[in-house]
Amino acid sequence: MKEVTLRVAAVRQLTKDVFETKLTGDTSAITAPGQFVNVKLSGVYLRRPISVCDWDVEELTLVYKVVGKGTALLSRTPAGTELSVLTGLGNGYDLSAAGEMPLLLGGGVGVPPLYLAAKMLASQGRDVTAVLGFNSASEVFYEKEFAALGVHTVVATADGSRGVKGFVTDALPEQYSYVYTCGPEPMLRAVWERIETGGQFSFEERMGCGFGACMGCTCKTKYGSKRICTDGPVLQKEEILW
Repeated sequence: MKEVTLRVAAVRQLTKDVFETKLTGDTSAITAPGQFVNVKLSGVYLRRPISVCDWDVEELTLVYKVVGKGTALLSRTPAGTELSVLTGLGNGYDLSAAGEMPLLLGGGVGVPPLYLAAKMLASQGRDVTAVLGFNSASEVFYEKEFAALGVHTVVATADGSRGVKGFVTDALPEQYSYVYTCGPEPMLRAVWERIETGGQFSFEERMGCGFGACMGCTCKTKYGSKRICTDGPVLQKEEILW
């Protein structure tokens, strides 16, 4: 974990309530896709945890849904604003387990952390498939960005207004070597029940501190209690208890 000051470079609205914010500065503490940052915003007491969508040596991309005061403030933060950010939080995905045909399954705001995983896996020459799940066509985002990576990109919508009608589990390919997934818990459980390979599941939990001090995001696993903010947010398929 590292506290840094990052500068807002740009803010882009992707859908009615999903935004993309690009930040510049020291990103050296980020080491794996699936990690998150904790952003301090003026006017709110607790920092806001947001998953890392993309990053390089000097720029960080966050994609998030406006669900309350904190994310609303971030979406309205003008370019040039400096923000205090805790970076390099969480364990992230281990890409060494991917195999030759990794499958990425994202639901809603569970899509962003998978983008960086897809980018890195594709750069390794793996045959990557990404299934992105949304409620309707109006909520779809980052479809073109995934496709631009050379990833086989499939969209599923619950109402059938775009792509496959149904959920991500209704759009599973016939073959895949390993699964990386992120999304709401009902989706994760459905994926856990359907897939026949190993996998890594990124959980969305409410966090107080984001670095293990408050114990507010502790969950039970087959190997004892784990804190989603530090021992996660990524858990292995075989350790998950429902």
